[in-house]
Amino acid sequence: MKNEMKVTPWEVSGDIDYDKLSKEFGIKKLQNLPEVFKKNVLFRRGIVFAHRDFGKIISAIEHKKKFIMMTGLMPSGDMHLGHMLLVQQMVFYQKLGAKLYIAVADLEAYNAREKSLKELKEVAIEQYLTNYIAMGIDPKKCEIYFQSARSPDAKKSNAYYRLASNFSRYVTFNEFKAVYGEISPGKMNASLLQAADMFHPQLPEFEGKTPTFIPVGVDQDPHIRIARDIGNRYKDHDFEQISSTYHLFLPGLKEGGKMSSSDPSSYIALTDTPEEVKNKINKYAFSGGQATLEEHRKKGGNPDVDVSFQYLRAFFEPDDKKIAKIEKDYKSGKLLTGELKKILIDKINTFLKQHQAAREKAKKQVDKFLIN
Repeated sequence: MKNEMKVTPWEVSGDIDYDKLSKEFGIKKLQNLPEVFKKNVLFRRGIVFAHRDFGKIISAIEHKKKFIMMTGLMPSGDMHLGHMLLVQQMVFYQKLGAKLYIAVADLEAYNAREKSLKELKEVAIEQYLTNYIAMGIDPKKCEIYFQSARSPDAKKSNAYYRLASNFSRYVTFNEFKAVYGEISPGKMNASLLQAADMFHPQLPEFEGKTPTFIPVGVDQDPHIRIARDIGNRYKDHDFEQISSTYHLFLPGLKEGGKMSSSDPSSYIALTDTPEEVKNKINKYAFSGGQATLEEHRKKGGNPDVDVSFQYLRAFFEPDDKKIAKIEKDYKSGKLLTGELKKILIDKINTFLKQHQAAREKAKKQVDKFLIN
C-alpha cells in the first residue's frame, strides 16, 4: 500500500511522487547540462533533478560572468548528512565562479524553535559554519550573515530590512494562504524575510542586478513561488528574476519522510562517532531486503527504498560501475542487507574520520566567514 504524500515546507511524509510534484509546482526537468555538470554525481545521477529558469545561470557559467548562489540554513540542531546535499552544491558552484550568499535564518528559528538568539548563533557556528569550512567553502567568495544582524554597514543593513518591509505591499493574505495553507503572522513574516534574502544581493548596496539562483529541496518551492511573485510586482528596483534548482529528498534512516533535526535516530550527524554510526545504521536504516535470508536470496532486495543504497548513491560511492554492481547484486539477492549496511558503515566512517579532522582545523577559521 502507498502512503499518502504530504510535502510542505515544514513536513515531508508518505511516498514521494516527483513527477506529480513537478507538474503541481510548474518546475522542469534538468536536461542538456554542460559537460562540467556531468562530472558531478548529484547531477549525473539525477539527484538535482529539476529547475526553474536555470538557463540564465548556465549562460553566466559558460560566458564566465558573475552569478549568485543564494541559500540559507536553519540553526535548529545537529548538521547531518541531509545537509550535505546543499553544501556539496555550494562548493561545486563556487568553483564555477559563484558568489555565495548564505542567510542564517535565526529570526525564523527564534519563532519556530523557541530558543534565544544567542543559542541559535552558537548552533549556527558550531554545527553549520564549522562544517561548511571543513567541506571546502571558500570564505573569499562567500558572505554569511544572520537575519537578526544583517551587516555592521548601516547602508547595507538598512537596504535589507527596508526591502523585507516594502515587500509586504506586494502580496496579500489570501495569496499566502493559497500557497502555504495554514498561515500565521510568524510564517508570513518569515516568508517576507526569505524573499528579501533571495533578492537583496541584487540591490546596489550589494552586487547589483545579477543572475541569482536558489538550490532547494522541492518541499521549499512555496517560498520560491511567493518570492518570485513579489519580485515580479516590485517596482522600486529592477531585479533579475530569481532562478532555482531542486534536489531529491535524502530519506531519513527510518521509513518515510526525510531527516529531522528533532529526531537523532533519523540521521547520521557529522559529529557522530564510528560506534554511533554503526549502531544507527544497523538499528534504524530502513531496508529494502526481504523478511528472511531464504526469501532475499530468491526474490532479491529493492534498492529504490533501501536507505543504505540511497546514501551510497548520493554520497559515498562515486564510481558508477561500482554502484551499478551493488545495485545489481542487491536486486538479485546475491548481496544481503547486512552486507550492504556494512559497506555503508565503512564508507561513512572513513569519510567522517577525515571530515572531523578537517573540522577541528576549521574552528580556527570561522571568524573569516563572519561579517564583522
